[in-house]
Amino acid sequence: MNFENSLAFAEGLDHIDPLRDFRSEFYIPPHQGGDAIYLCGNSLGLQPKTTAEVIAEQLASWRQFGVEGWFEGSDPWISYHRRLAGPLSQIVGAKPEEVTVMNSLTINLHLLMVSFYRPQGKRLKIIMEAGAFPSDQYAVESQVKYHGFNPEEAIIEVAPREGAYLLETGDIINAIRAHADEIALVLFSGINYYTGQVFDMKAIAKAGHEAGAIVGFDLAHAAGNVPLRLHDWEADFACWCSYKYMNSSPGGISGIFVHEKHFGDDQLKRFAGWWGYKLNERFKMTQGFVPEAGADGWQVSTSPILLMAAHYASLQIFEKAGGINALRQKSEQLTNYLEFLIEQINQKTGKEKFKIITPKDIDQRGAQLSIICTQNGKQIFDYLMQNGVIGDWREPDVIRLSPVPLYNSFVDVYKAGTLLAQAAAKY
Repeated sequence: MNFENSLAFAEGLDHIDPLRDFRSEFYIPPHQGGDAIYLCGNSLGLQPKTTAEVIAEQLASWRQFGVEGWFEGSDPWISYHRRLAGPLSQIVGAKPEEVTVMNSLTINLHLLMVSFYRPQGKRLKIIMEAGAFPSDQYAVESQVKYHGFNPEEAIIEVAPREGAYLLETGDIINAIRAHADEIALVLFSGINYYTGQVFDMKAIAKAGHEAGAIVGFDLAHAAGNVPLRLHDWEADFACWCSYKYMNSSPGGISGIFVHEKHFGDDQLKRFAGWWGYKLNERFKMTQGFVPEAGADGWQVSTSPILLMAAHYASLQIFEKAGGINALRQKSEQLTNYLEFLIEQINQKTGKEKFKIITPKDIDQRGAQLSIICTQNGKQIFDYLMQNGVIGDWREPDVIRLSPVPLYNSFVDVYKAGTLLAQAAAKY
């Protein structure tokens, strides 16, 4: 598409956008009597207008049935989590029985590593990306220490080449092959939070398995953002948060994926809890853990119904919008338009005022551009915030802007570009 740097052009794109009406299903933060330009869905998605209603339905069940709400009413709580499995499985590319919702992301990562980080002999190392989100680094470090190993020896980090910001897929594959007989687990994020780079998860899974390792993914920035095919890629496990692109409330409930090839493995260790016990025998209260079939067998604690209700409200919107593939088409256009506007600023100033470190290849990025400000970055970011552009600042010099297809418009992107140009001229 040939883009134009004009309000009329952006309005024209919004006019023909088949997803334009979904913006009205979200609360947009206000700014000076109008709507803010919210480009921070990579950190926290906006609230669907149906969220309060869906939560209220469960509050009504609690009010009417008390404890019998677990078994009475139109949505008995005992199986409420299964309502989310179908929509979620479509988003992450899995079978419904391979996904479940529970806990929060880092807790789930720990629980899954109990099952899938199984060091034996010299095969004890974990390979991961350098610069992963800190919680992943801390989780991996503590798991390695728990098994009695030195993190400096047991963790292999794959870093970008000198002077580069992005990882080459070939370098990841080569690192896996180079340490093939030492690796117990390959653990990568689906999208690097800082650069916005989408990793080639299919290739990573293939290389990891060829090396004889287990392969898992943290999809915090990928789930609900880009199409995933976890089952077809034969990932062993994955986990994600739901409060970014899936708009499930601050700190909303997390989700996990376990490939069906592991369901029959009774040698897998896990930290068990009552809620993961086989449902049709759960209330016998007997000793000896017998897991529920599928990913549900990794559940530990009683399901938090109100958090799941908030998540369900957003998943219903995903289904109405036609699913992740429909959203992806608009996402690519929004991000491409933002890239075009930033390049226009650089051309006008005659220098690279803003350096986009997110990959230019649309297959290697989602709904995010990470922009290095080559001078006065914090002042530029503050100017955007003061003028109603809500983005994200990462030290020392990066602004992350994330146009989300469900609620952002092309006019949003145009206005953000205009304000970015003003800030560039001012600072």
